[in-house]
Amino acid sequence: MGQFDANELIARFKDRAAAVKKRPLPPVAGEERTLFIQQAQVDFQDFAIIGDATAVIEDGVLVLRIDMRPQSK
Repeated sequence: MGQFDANELIARFKDRAAAVKKRPLPPVAGEERTLFIQQAQVDFQDFAIIGDATAVIEDGVLVLRIDMRPQSK
């Protein structure tokens, strides 16, 4: 395994968030469809939050800084 790059980690999470948006719906209906859609929304949210982080390594500890303040319009 090569040198850890925190920016590459962030980029992978951005890619995962984008992939969730492109994920096709499986041929399910009813409750299963609802559950699949809800899980996709949670997956996107989680991946997007990490994808928006800034990352640094401080004293050997990976620190992700994520601004959770509401964005002004």
